[in-house]
Amino acid sequence: MSAWVESRIDRVEPATPRLKRFFLTTPLARHVAGQHVDVRLTAEDGYEARRSYSIASAPGASEIELLIERLDDGEVSLFFHDIALPGDTIELRGPLGGHFIWRPADGGPLLLVAGGSGVAPLMAMVRDWAGSARATPLMLVYSTRTSAELAFADELRALEATAPSFTWVAVTTREAPLRERDRGRRIDSAALRALLAAWGQRPAQVFVCGSNRFVEAVTVGLLDAGVPAPVIRTERYGGA
Repeated sequence: MSAWVESRIDRVEPATPRLKRFFLTTPLARHVAGQHVDVRLTAEDGYEARRSYSIASAPGASEIELLIERLDDGEVSLFFHDIALPGDTIELRGPLGGHFIWRPADGGPLLLVAGGSGVAPLMAMVRDWAGSARATPLMLVYSTRTSAELAFADELRALEATAPSFTWVAVTTREAPLRERDRGRRIDSAALRALLAAWGQRPAQVFVCGSNRFVEAVTVGLLDAGVPAPVIRTERYGGA
């Protein structure tokens, strides 16, 4: 296991009403898109709290970016949202994870399906793809309750406007879709069949990240839509 290292919070930016983006300078080694770091907070009495957060920044970026959701009963998330400021230092360990990763050499077509803050590791893949593999077809399906909860929306719109092989579909489960290609209902087998048909690609790499319930529903839907199980990789988030 890698050692804990001191890392400095450089910037904090709002992403959505319940998500913040934290940019850190750290001596950690270069990550692969999809990997995560462990965070350790230590109180004066020695009490420790640890959580894992996926890295949202592209491999090789000058800072690593973490996307952290505010959880009302959380220890670590409330520290980040209510206490942490630029200039503060925290302990990180990583990068970690070798299963839920994608490199440009892995190719595609690449299908990414995100629920809520589960977009973080998939955003690292999108950014890595944008920097080196734009000829590979990529579709990101990103589900939230409302459009206000879509993190990185401006960046995704800009990428879609400049990269013909990139497709982004916003799924808003409690709000009407904003665009014709978007969806205003939960992702199920029928929705995935329709999305794949409209995309016109047979995915060779599939990554799904979100809550347990979300990941299970999407995985079942993908299998029902004819996507082979061996190409599907999943990651579930949780913890406060």
